[in-house]
Amino acid sequence: MHIRPEHPGDLPARDALIAAAFAHHPHSDGSEVPLLHALAADGDLALSLVAEDDDGSLLGHLALSPVTVSDGTPGWYGLGPMAVRPEAQRQGIGSALVREALAWMAMRNAGGCVLLGDPAFYARLGFAPVPGLVLPGFPEAYFLGVVLASPAPQGTVGYARAFDLG
Repeated sequence: MHIRPEHPGDLPARDALIAAAFAHHPHSDGSEVPLLHALAADGDLALSLVAEDDDGSLLGHLALSPVTVSDGTPGWYGLGPMAVRPEAQRQGIGSALVREALAWMAMRNAGGCVLLGDPAFYARLGFAPVPGLVLPGFPEAYFLGVVLASPAPQGTVGYARAFDLG
C-alpha cells in the first residue's frame, strides 16, 4: 500500500470508493461525495489523501479541511470524511491514512485536529475528547481531537461551509 496526495484523475475512483464505503453505514446520509466536491469548490480541501495498492487501485481516502475555534486559536483542522473500500477494511488502511494526515499537520505546525467518529477506533490514534472544545448538536463522546501544539483551545468549533450541505 502507498499513501499519496490525491490527483485529479483519482476523482471517479475516489467517489465510487466513498459511496461504497458509506453505502450501509448507519450514520451516513449519503452526502460524503457531494461534501468533498463542495469543499474543493470552496477552496477548503486542505489535504486529500488516497491509499492505493500496488496496481494503483484506490483502497482508501481521507480529507482534511480547516476549522475555526471561537477563541481564535489558529491552525486547527477537521478530519473527514475518511473511507476505506469495504473489502479492504480492518487491514490498517484507515489508521495509516490518519497517521499520514497527522504527520502532514505536524510538519505545518498545526495546532490540532478534530473529528466526529468512533472513539474505539480513533483513541488508538491519539484522539480523545478535548476538554473545553465543543461542537454543539453532536454527542460529546464522538467529538474527538488531538492537540498538536499546546495550549489546547477552548471554545466552539466551526466547520467549513460545505458541511452545512446535510
